[in-house]
Amino acid sequence: MILIADSGSTKCDWALVKPDVEGFELLKSRGFNPYFHDRKFINAELSSLPQFQRIKNEVTEIYFYGAGCSAPDLNRRIEKGLKEFFINAEILVDHDLKAAAYACYTGRPEIACILGTGSNSCFYDGSDLSEELPSLAYILGDEASGSYFGKRILRSYFYKQMPEDLAKELEQSFNVKKEVVIDHVYRQLNANVYLASFMKFFSSHKEHPFVIDMISKGMRKFLSIHVLCFENAKDVEVNFVGSIAYYFHDILKKECEALGLHLNRVIKKPIDGLVEFHKQYAVTAK
Repeated sequence: MILIADSGSTKCDWALVKPDVEGFELLKSRGFNPYFHDRKFINAELSSLPQFQRIKNEVTEIYFYGAGCSAPDLNRRIEKGLKEFFINAEILVDHDLKAAAYACYTGRPEIACILGTGSNSCFYDGSDLSEELPSLAYILGDEASGSYFGKRILRSYFYKQMPEDLAKELEQSFNVKKEVVIDHVYRQLNANVYLASFMKFFSSHKEHPFVIDMISKGMRKFLSIHVLCFENAKDVEVNFVGSIAYYFHDILKKECEALGLHLNRVIKKPIDGLVEFHKQYAVTAK
């Protein structure tokens, strides 16, 4: 059996591919990010889930693509946790950016982007993957991501720059007392996930002029920095994965058109495309 995983900081989608069986079984767990989670956390989470317990000894290959898995030492943190649970498996841990490129690939060179809790971009030609600019994560970077917009939502609320109708609804939907927000952002783990959680509020007010303006400016900033940095940006297709790109697809399309970029695919979750890519191109963990 083969497991292919696409992991964010919050959730992880796992595709269980069985020999001689068409399609795959979709499993879910919490996300594993090497910046926040160690082998004990990974083992405890998987051990608590019956769907993983029943297959732990039968899995022979694992392909794990995760947020934060961008360097060998970080990848080893995830690998150790997985190996402790899946004792019979060969394991490959790699960046979620590679998962985005694989999932979106249509046989033509592309710029593949992530707009979810975090954000990133790369160029993929079907063989080599390259990054032009580094990802600086949610404090310094992650333009147009959920955490990026979450910060702006909170800032506009506390600085009284948010329209009154939105501010009142935000108060009804979230506990936005200053001390609560400060505690989550500065003292608790996974501040990026907490910040991104406010995008649920914006998603339900997509037609509001304030929301459209904020999302448009954030998208434009991401495209200007992380897509136009590639010399061939206007000559190849630009593809996206992630919930922010998916739910605000219309705004993203408009901003791409304004910059002369060819938006092709926008995928909410990469797992389906990842499985197809692995079958077609025979990626190996050995």
